[in-house]
Amino acid sequence: MASSKNVLIAEDSSVIQNLARKILEFQNFNITVVKNGEQVIKLLDKEPFDIVLLDINMPVMDGIECVEAIRANEATAKLPVVAITGNARNYTEEEYKKAGFNEVLMKPLNFDKLVMVVKDLTED
Repeated sequence: MASSKNVLIAEDSSVIQNLARKILEFQNFNITVVKNGEQVIKLLDKEPFDIVLLDINMPVMDGIECVEAIRANEATAKLPVVAITGNARNYTEEEYKKAGFNEVLMKPLNFDKLVMVVKDLTED
């Protein structure tokens, strides 16, 4: 069996953090959780991840700023990044993709879709 993939979740809601962590750990993913985009950027400089799940509305650095920083860094430019958002009305899916996201998941999270998207984007 393939080795476990490393998933970085940036989400300021502890409820969503914990649910996403449990569901993805059950699928044998290694999970790291942070609360804002600035922490994502710092961690990506130190550790390799296979995918990043980014909440759009977070304190310090939001998901849009964070994905732009990830795409601007040569080392992380190709890393799969998934937007998690509760405010679909603020941006269209096209705008998320233009900002640099590979996929967009709407809240409330459909956990089957979450697992499917993470598996699709982390397959070798």
